[in-house]
Amino acid sequence: MPRGRSRPMPWRSWASRSRDFHLLRPENEVLAEKQMVRVLFFLVGLIALALGLAWLIDRPGDVTLNWQGYRIETSFLVGLGILLALAAALAVAWKIFSSVLRFPSSMSAVSRARRREKGYAVLSRGIVAVGSGDARLAGKAAALVEKLLPDEPLALLLRAEAAQLTGDYRAVEAAFREMTRRDHTRLLGLRGLHAQAHRRGDLELAHHFASTAHDIAALPWTATAVLERHVAAKDWQSALAVLENSKNIIDGTTRDRQRAVLATAIALDKEQTAPDDALRLARSAIKRAPDLVPAVALATRLTARGGGVRKAAKMIEAAWPLAPHPELAKLYLDLRPGDSNANRLARARILAKLLPRNPESRLALASAATTACDYKTAREAMLPMIEADERPTARMCLIMAEIEEAEHGESGYAREWLERASRAPRDAAWIAGDVILDQWLPASPATGKLDAFIWRRPDERPNAGGEPEEAFFRPIAAPAEPTLLIEQSIAVVPPENQAGPEPAFSTNASPAMIGEGAGAKASPGEDKKQGPLAAGSPSAAANDPEPEQMPKPGWGC
Repeated sequence: MPRGRSRPMPWRSWASRSRDFHLLRPENEVLAEKQMVRVLFFLVGLIALALGLAWLIDRPGDVTLNWQGYRIETSFLVGLGILLALAAALAVAWKIFSSVLRFPSSMSAVSRARRREKGYAVLSRGIVAVGSGDARLAGKAAALVEKLLPDEPLALLLRAEAAQLTGDYRAVEAAFREMTRRDHTRLLGLRGLHAQAHRRGDLELAHHFASTAHDIAALPWTATAVLERHVAAKDWQSALAVLENSKNIIDGTTRDRQRAVLATAIALDKEQTAPDDALRLARSAIKRAPDLVPAVALATRLTARGGGVRKAAKMIEAAWPLAPHPELAKLYLDLRPGDSNANRLARARILAKLLPRNPESRLALASAATTACDYKTAREAMLPMIEADERPTARMCLIMAEIEEAEHGESGYAREWLERASRAPRDAAWIAGDVILDQWLPASPATGKLDAFIWRRPDERPNAGGEPEEAFFRPIAAPAEPTLLIEQSIAVVPPENQAGPEPAFSTNASPAMIGEGAGAKASPGEDKKQGPLAAGSPSAAANDPEPEQMPKPGWGC
């Protein structure tokens, strides 16, 4: 076949092509064609009748009837006409007779049809009234519909909804219980009773209704209700069995996530008693939900405890881009308890490379760098977050306080960061509605919902005055070079009496304040020989220790 030409359509039967063409045509054309076909059949029948009559006329005959001494003779065509007329008369007479017999039932059927039509009209108005919140109109419609349509299931539903609008919960439960007595409305009634039991707080009765409905037909709401009941009772195995039997009921992604959460819950219970089973369950949970932090943390702990430090490190490295979390960072930095601070800092740099701009990566790097006395790296890690967030969290402020205290001792900057931490917004936590926890739980203790906790920062509440705190917006200047404490003590303590000789240092000064280079207390003889050590005198300056000999503030780095 030459290029550029399209391939011919494969041959199809005439019936399939005509069917496709019939579906593509407008509806009025189809109706016109049907009428033409009917006219054609009528003409064909009329022609056939004319030909039949002509055939009978060409073949004449006689018909003789002898009955009770009477003899009737006529032609065949006349006899055939009389016979057809008698048949038509009998058909008309039977039609009239049957109509007279069916007249009462017909009138009753017409009345029932009118009542049914009126009932459905009232039912539609009642449903609209329920949707709009008109309790009075909905109640009237429900009462009228029950009279007009006593066997209609929607009449019971309208009665329940109308009673719920007025707060008559006894009538609501009565309507739902009546639904359970009918086969085609039993599930609807059980669901309504389940909702009413939940409203009253009767969880046992609600579980009974949900289990009964689940035995009749496995539906999403029944599976969810039974699952939540097992979860509230911390029966993880039964909850997992419900999920295993709900393949075609619950969405696949949601089901895999919930199975991972339940496997993690079972693994946490078996961490101390059966660590091998716990590790297997944690790994299966990671396969279904790679971003499930508790499963990754548990698998990492158990793997590292068994000697697989490299495997544990790879688990965290694989999960870190999906779910950066401080617990994973701590586990990653402390995989080998005997590692040096430099090794911990090197591992923190790996996390920072995986997610360079993530706050958790920067916080882990800053904390490890502070412990390793790499204050420049710690400040470089914290600076972008402090500049980007006008209200740094408490954890950010505490790490900045650690950096200041480690590098410069208990300075004013460290105290200022600690003060800011006391008034800073809360850090991220596990949140499920109004429940805020530091430790993850498989389900919410308030609602019993599975996989309800999300790792995020809590919503910040405004101050009583509505104004932001000034300390969070005021920039902190870079710390100056630390002043030697011995110089501060010499400058602050002036001689009380210029006339008489006084010692340069206070007798209450501690060795830590004056430093080891100052030595012990001088003897009286030496004081008399050397004379008073005035502040700033050459003798005092000569006896001052060199800066290298001074004890540096911080953590002894």
